[in-house]
Amino acid sequence: MTVQTSIEIVELNNKNEPTKKELKSLEHVSDKIPVNVWLIILCEFAYGFAYYGLNGQFQNYIQFPAPDYNSAEHQPGALNKGQKVATSLTTFFRFYSALTSMIGAIIADQYLGKYKTMLISCFIYMTGLLVILVTSIPQSISVGLGLPGLIIAMLLLGLGTGGIKSNISSLMAEQYTCKKPFTKETKRKGLVIVSPSVTIESMFHYFYLVVSVGSLASILTTIIEKYHSFWLSYLIPLVIFVIAIIVLLAGRNKYVKVPPTGSLLVKSFKAIRTAFVLRRKYNKEFLTVSSVLDYSKSSTYKSAKEVFDWDDTFIDNLKQAFYASKIFIFFPLYSLCTNQIHSNLISQAAQMNTGPLPNDVINNIDPLITILLVPIFNKVFYPLLRKLKINFHSISRITVGFYMVSFGMAWTAFVQAKIYQTNPNFDFSIQSNNLSAAWQIPSYCFSALSHIFASISALEYAYVNAPSNMKSVVTSVYFITHAISSALGFVLLPVTVDPKLTWMYTALACVAFIAGTLFFLCFRRRCVSVHVENIDVPDSVEEQTEQRIACVRSISTVED
Repeated sequence: MTVQTSIEIVELNNKNEPTKKELKSLEHVSDKIPVNVWLIILCEFAYGFAYYGLNGQFQNYIQFPAPDYNSAEHQPGALNKGQKVATSLTTFFRFYSALTSMIGAIIADQYLGKYKTMLISCFIYMTGLLVILVTSIPQSISVGLGLPGLIIAMLLLGLGTGGIKSNISSLMAEQYTCKKPFTKETKRKGLVIVSPSVTIESMFHYFYLVVSVGSLASILTTIIEKYHSFWLSYLIPLVIFVIAIIVLLAGRNKYVKVPPTGSLLVKSFKAIRTAFVLRRKYNKEFLTVSSVLDYSKSSTYKSAKEVFDWDDTFIDNLKQAFYASKIFIFFPLYSLCTNQIHSNLISQAAQMNTGPLPNDVINNIDPLITILLVPIFNKVFYPLLRKLKINFHSISRITVGFYMVSFGMAWTAFVQAKIYQTNPNFDFSIQSNNLSAAWQIPSYCFSALSHIFASISALEYAYVNAPSNMKSVVTSVYFITHAISSALGFVLLPVTVDPKLTWMYTALACVAFIAGTLFFLCFRRRCVSVHVENIDVPDSVEEQTEQRIACVRSISTVED
C-alpha cells in the first residue's frame, strides 16, 4: 500500500511559517491543487455522468412497451411492466443504494482503504453497465432477458454506487497533505498566505461543480432514448465511465493511499449494542443514568468491572451527534414526497403533451433550479435577512421546506385531477389530451425550494452541532432516513395506479404539511441560526475537511 513518504510531507509543511500578524493582515489564497486531485475530480465527473445518465431512464424503460420509432409521436419504453412495477423497482434501487453507501464507507475505513474500495467498486459498477447494455438490445428483450438483466444490473450498480459515493470525496481530500499555512511571494498580490483551508475549500468547490454538471447527463441520454434506442442511451454512460477506470489505474502509483485505521461507524454500533446489553443487565442498579448510551461509559460502574474499547469522551460525543441528528426524524416522510420526482411524476408527464421532449427529461428542472438558486440564497437572500436583523434560523427554514414540498404535492394532485378530466388514457397507448407538461413546472419549483430550505439546512444544522469527529455518524443517520423513506415507498404501491394517483398525491401533501408542523413544534426551542456562514471555522484543516466530506457524502447520495 502506497503512502506519501514522510520526507515529502516534511517538504510540504516545512515552508515559511507566517507570524500571527501576517495571518491576520495578509490575504489567504489557495495553494496549487495537486494533479492527483484533478484526476479524482475527473473520475467523479465520469461516474456522475454515468450514474445520472443511466438512472433518468429507468421509469420509462420498465413501464412502457417498445415503441415504433418511425412514428412521429411515440412513448419510449422497452419492458412494458406498467407504472406499479416501474415505481417499485426504482424505489428499491434508491433503498439499496442508500444502504450500500453506508456499507461502502465501513469497508473502506475498516478493511480495504478508500482507493482499493473505489477501484473494486468501479469494476462492479462497470459490470452492471455492461449487463444492462447487453440485455437492453431488442434481441435480448424479445427472448425475455430484459427484466432479469435489469434486476441483476441494479444489484451490481447499487453495490458499486455504495463503494464509490462514500469514498471518492474523502480520497480526493487525502491527496492534499499540507496541513499548515505558509507565506508566498506572488507577482500580482505580493506576499500572501497559502492556506490549506482555502485550498480544501477550492477542491470541494470544483467537486460540487462536477456533481452538478454530472446531474444534467440525463438530458442527453433521455433524448437519445426517445429518438433512437435505450441500448444506445446506456452505451454512452458506459463509454464515459471507462474514464473513471482509466484514471484510477493510471494514477495507482501516484495517489496518496491512507491505510484503513478502523471505522468510526463500527465502533459506534458496538457502543450502542453494548449500551443496550448492559442496560438489561444493570437496569435496576443504575436508575440515575440519564441516557441509554451512558451504560457504555466506564464511569457508570463503580463496583462492577466493565472494559470498553472507548472512553467516556467518545460516548459523550456520540450522544451529541445523535442529539444533533434528531432533526432527521421526520425526514423519511419528507423524502417520500421528493422521491416522486424520479418515478411517478415521470409517468404523469407521459400522460401529457411534452412536445418534442421526452417525458423523463422534464424532471431535470429540479436540479437546474437548485443549481441556480443555491448561490442566490447563500450570497444574496440569507445575507439580506441577516442585514435586516431577521433571524430566519435553521429550524424555521426546515419547516418552510416541509411546507414547500407539501405545496408541490398538492399542485401535483391538482395536475393529476386535470389529466383525469381531459379524456385520460390509462394504458398510455396514445397521446389522448393536449394538456401541456408545463403544468408540472410548479411541482419541480416547489421541490427545488424545499430542498434548499429543508435538506441543506438540516445537514448544516446537524454537522455544526455534532462533534468534529462524529460527522460520519451524522451522515449515516441521514442515509438511514432515506433508506426508510424508500421502504415507505413500497406502502404506496397499491395506490400507484390510475385512477388513484390524485388521492395519493393529496395524501402526501397532507402528510408533509402535518410532518412540518410537528417538526416545528418538536424543535422550536432549538431556534438558533446555525447557517454555515455564521459559525466559527474549525481550528484544524482535518476538522474542515471532515465536515466537507460528510456534506458531499450526504448531499450527493440524497440528490440521486
